[in-house]
Amino acid sequence: MAIIIEQKPNYLTFPVGQKVIFSVSNYNIVTTKKRVKFIAKVYIDDYPIVTNTGVGFVGNFKTSPNAAGVGMFDLSSIIESYVGSDNLCNIASSYKGAFIGTLNPTPLHLVDKYSRNKNIIKYLAVVFRTEYLDETQTPPVVVLANSAVVSDGMKIWNGYLKETDAINTFNGDFGYRSDRFFLNKLISEGDTAARWLTNSPDDKYALPTDYGVASLMSFPNNGAELHHIKLTYFKNDGTSVTENVDNLYSNGGMGPYVSQSDWNILHFGCYPANIYAWSATFQALIDANNITKYTVIGQNEDDEQVAFAFTVNILCPNQKGYQPIRLTWLNQWGCWDYYTFNMKSSKSISTQGSTYEQLGGTWNEKHYQPNSFKGGKKSFRVNATEKVIMNTDFVNESESEWFEELINSPEIYIVNGFKSDNPGSALTTYVIPVRLNTSSYTRKTVANDKLMQYTFEVEKSKTLRTQAV
Repeated sequence: MAIIIEQKPNYLTFPVGQKVIFSVSNYNIVTTKKRVKFIAKVYIDDYPIVTNTGVGFVGNFKTSPNAAGVGMFDLSSIIESYVGSDNLCNIASSYKGAFIGTLNPTPLHLVDKYSRNKNIIKYLAVVFRTEYLDETQTPPVVVLANSAVVSDGMKIWNGYLKETDAINTFNGDFGYRSDRFFLNKLISEGDTAARWLTNSPDDKYALPTDYGVASLMSFPNNGAELHHIKLTYFKNDGTSVTENVDNLYSNGGMGPYVSQSDWNILHFGCYPANIYAWSATFQALIDANNITKYTVIGQNEDDEQVAFAFTVNILCPNQKGYQPIRLTWLNQWGCWDYYTFNMKSSKSISTQGSTYEQLGGTWNEKHYQPNSFKGGKKSFRVNATEKVIMNTDFVNESESEWFEELINSPEIYIVNGFKSDNPGSALTTYVIPVRLNTSSYTRKTVANDKLMQYTFEVEKSKTLRTQAV
């Protein structure tokens, strides 16, 4: 009376936004017993699951055999609530040189060097059993079959799939092939290094004051480990200077790898304001306006490339004096993408308040006293909502396709730029939640539209509350 896993996810690391289907069978019991149920006992935890300890237990879920005699479970709706976005730095990171602990939470976008993830990725395992009605007892009782089967240990992370993402199948199992994000040595042409957790173009653009992070799966894979990130700054004369940022716990990174889930995805503060906070070399180049761009490359201890390179191009301030607006949004893979709207933008404020009729003088004193500031209709409270309309620069087709994720994102924020303040002010002054009012998006192409430019409108989520009278 053995229970068998007939179908499972095709890969052991997968986004929760795919179908997570398990099917199990126990033909001896299904064909000979009544009231048969299959049970999935689900475990999710920050560490690899050891089921007999009970740590990470989520719940028992039951299903009846279908017409083929197997029980089918789709766990995606269950497991997706156990992962989420990272909005704050993990402990041991730093912001403007200040160590981040549990009592001084800091927005992730502002991190100096590295931050381990907090919510994005978890471990998953499932134990399957069978129950049935035992009619040999008086009265009959529901019992558990002796046999159980445990799934492989899996990793789940806060991503979703688009209809165009390929699903691979093998022996009836199916799933998204996530190893494109795994560390891998890039030694010669044709070898594949890790992709960062983004669909943004490899050429990125940012003002010298812009913040932001890039994220990647950082657990060792086939001997490939992330030892450091190499930054190469290109000067105006074409020469360059390089510095490495070691992946150490003292830098907010990992150091020697451990299996805890927050060490499986790593964030790196890769934009100008992040680097400016700690690098004297970069500060000198920015202050002298002597840098055009820089590259970001993940390497192992032997300086072999294990993560793809991308380029951050330094934007000049718009000559017309437009105020730049930098948006960040949660992307398809559960991490953050950024874009600086450096063209014309406009802000509008709408108000909504309560009114009342005020008496025109002093009625609660010995003598009536008329006062010119009293009387008539008054505002009891005024709440203001700010809306911002932003325009992109002219973009290419890869950026045009990428902007679709902005429309679909459940989390969008304005990230303010670098300013000389103390680390304690970071929590309330830099990251502003907004809601995207632009509800439709037409993907443009060079063939159809020649020059491509987009307009988006956002509304600040928090209303400005004024005094109550």
